[in-house]
Amino acid sequence: MAPQLHPERFVYCSFADFSLPPGISPICTFRETEGLTAIVERSQADRADVPHVFEARLITLMVHSSLEAIGFLATVAAGLAKAGIPCNAVAAYHHDHLFVPAARADEAMSLLAALMASAALESTA
Repeated sequence: MAPQLHPERFVYCSFADFSLPPGISPICTFRETEGLTAIVERSQADRADVPHVFEARLITLMVHSSLEAIGFLATVAAGLAKAGIPCNAVAAYHHDHLFVPAARADEAMSLLAALMASAALESTA
């Protein structure tokens, strides 16, 4: 899994007109009926005075995961959910990415390490 915690803080913004204001360079966007959702660095949202929700840290699972894999991301999300840690997952071409509450990012990293250790023990048993 090789989780990597990024130092930046990210937030979710929504743009009803489907247009990004100057100074906003999202890490991810998704087009919804209600508008364009953008995940951006909090510093960008603050500078552009853009309303936002859910301050998060990004954890990238550095293992190359197939977009057709079954159960991997569900297992990871279930482990975090069991600890009461919300997880917004983005499956990209090469890796899976988890946005977790900024205040609980270190705890999430510890849980992911425990999941890896548990999986390693199960594979040797």
